[in-house]
Amino acid sequence: MTSPAQRGPLRIEVVPLVAVPSLWDDAWAQLATAASEPNPFAESWFMRPALRNLAMQADDRMMAVWHGDDLVGMLPITRTSRYGRLPVPHVQNWMHFHCFFGAPLVRAGFETIFWRAVLETLDGAAWADSFLHLVGLDPMGPLFAGLRDTRRTDVVHHRQRAMLRSELSAEAYYNTNVRPKRRKELRRLRKRLDDLGRVEFSTLAADGPVDDWIHNFLSLEASGWKGRVGSALSSHATTSGFFKEAVTAAHRAEKSELLRLTVDGKPIAMLVSFVTPPGRYAFKIAFDEGYARFSPGVLLSIENLRSLNRSDVEWTDSCAAENHAMINSLWAERRAIIRVTVPLAGLRRRTIFHTARGIEILAAQLRSR
Repeated sequence: MTSPAQRGPLRIEVVPLVAVPSLWDDAWAQLATAASEPNPFAESWFMRPALRNLAMQADDRMMAVWHGDDLVGMLPITRTSRYGRLPVPHVQNWMHFHCFFGAPLVRAGFETIFWRAVLETLDGAAWADSFLHLVGLDPMGPLFAGLRDTRRTDVVHHRQRAMLRSELSAEAYYNTNVRPKRRKELRRLRKRLDDLGRVEFSTLAADGPVDDWIHNFLSLEASGWKGRVGSALSSHATTSGFFKEAVTAAHRAEKSELLRLTVDGKPIAMLVSFVTPPGRYAFKIAFDEGYARFSPGVLLSIENLRSLNRSDVEWTDSCAAENHAMINSLWAERRAIIRVTVPLAGLRRRTIFHTARGIEILAAQLRSR
């Protein structure tokens, strides 16, 4: 087997994020299948709809690292004017509100090579302010390890969210992790729901009507509190367009799992997940508040435990807030998600880095007193 150094020269291309060449798409897809940390939010079928519909700055960029003819890594990057509460311009990975994991796609075995190329390019770029800040990394993954081996890497924020990872079957996991009293209450709610009509759980087939499914999801979400406060996906043409395109593309690429709970054919809870083996991401959930007394979201989440029975999925990331009561009560495992800050070359940049980090550390110490 040849080493990376034997397969051709390394080069890096930096292009406007709004103008990532379509000629890259095949190489982008191949990179996704070979990535050391699969990330659906960084794949072309998800990124393209985001780039077409969601807000960007004119100077946002995509950094692509090539090794010969192989695309070995991609990092979308933006400039921002604030670092927490500090007015410190810097560069960071480009993410948006509907992106729940920030790891770039990097071919397995190229982690250190990728970070070295990215950091050396940023070191020499006049547009790269102060330091590099990276959001949404896995501290247990090879990308963080490769970054840490390349240059000083400070973990500046750490949180945990629920994840599902177990060798147990779905039924055994539920019985093990949900208290008997709670299981009894949920059985009662399910029985009351059965009294209303025919209750069914279903997953959209590969050749199923995805347009209808998307329409039902958007309508269901808009019927609740998100619709009332204007934060539903359908409240804005940009987010509605993004969701329609992304889910359609994921379904076409066989990267989606679309689950719903219906009563007499009427959807009362729906969930869209993205599947990128060995992982799976619970992307968006919606439920009918008119059925809130039956806890349809919880019932759907219990059905979602059946992902434990899939041979191609080892874990599911909830994409939920750290203190999400519903998911935390059902899923016992936790996944750490971190933010890191990395210095760039140059006296001025390093001075700003050390000053910002010093203020950040001091503030953390004062809060802990």
